[in-house]
Amino acid sequence: MQRLILPLPGNEGFAARLAALCEGELGAVETRRFPDGESYVRLHGDPQGRPVDIVCTLAHPDSAFLSLVFAADAARELGATEVNLVAPYLAYMRQDKRFHPGESISSLSFARLVSSTFDRLLTVDPHLHRHPSLGSLYAIPTATLHAAPRLADWIAANVPAPLIVGPDEESQQWAGSIAARIGAPAVVLRKTRRGDRQVDIEVPDLSPWRDRTPVLVDDIASSGRTLVVAAGKLAGMKPPQCVVVHALFADDAWAQVSGCFERVVSTDTVPHPSNRIELAPLLADALLRGLRD
Repeated sequence: MQRLILPLPGNEGFAARLAALCEGELGAVETRRFPDGESYVRLHGDPQGRPVDIVCTLAHPDSAFLSLVFAADAARELGATEVNLVAPYLAYMRQDKRFHPGESISSLSFARLVSSTFDRLLTVDPHLHRHPSLGSLYAIPTATLHAAPRLADWIAANVPAPLIVGPDEESQQWAGSIAARIGAPAVVLRKTRRGDRQVDIEVPDLSPWRDRTPVLVDDIASSGRTLVVAAGKLAGMKPPQCVVVHALFADDAWAQVSGCFERVVSTDTVPHPSNRIELAPLLADALLRGLRD
């Protein structure tokens, strides 16, 4: 049975590429506000008797989540055999412990809400830190896909003699896997966070790689402070480049980050002018395999 791909508004481009690759039917989700501010949701496409995949990157989760739940419930009520969430970017992974008395552990709460609404979850490189896997958070089957091979292939094709640079210790696995795939050297910087927008970074001796182009790689660009400070520490090297998976770029982060690099490139998990690396083929393959890793 042909699957039905339903994008929430803002996700139409990614969903169209996904539907074409997995030979699914592309539907639509109509949303608007009633005069009192409540959400109206209508599905365009018949879910009866087939799997439904709702596509919604969650870069702005608070404004999207109620419509997402209403769309999922409507699909189920209208006869979908299963209702899956395809979230190229998955939100609410940051608050993974109670740092101060009284704080909500929002990653757990959000996982509970998603698990109560969908049958399966498909995402790309969630920001796992203290949680070992999505399975430790979510009560539904999850498929976690990894963009590093796609980033590596893009770097190999577009950057001569790269030096892969991880901006902090968390990026060590990233930098190492990308460098290994393309046979390039890698270094990892040491970051000390002073607040949401303040970081200090220590840089090892880079003199052995003066003839190479530094390419900073990271999973998420949000405030952009880590990337900006890291770029400033590469003085004396060739003009640096930057490749990230999730291009959130909150507030004025894009202006700051783009001014520090010769080129900034991202995947299309979050729509942004920097998108150059398509991940729809990666997600389409997972859908065709039944959302199994």
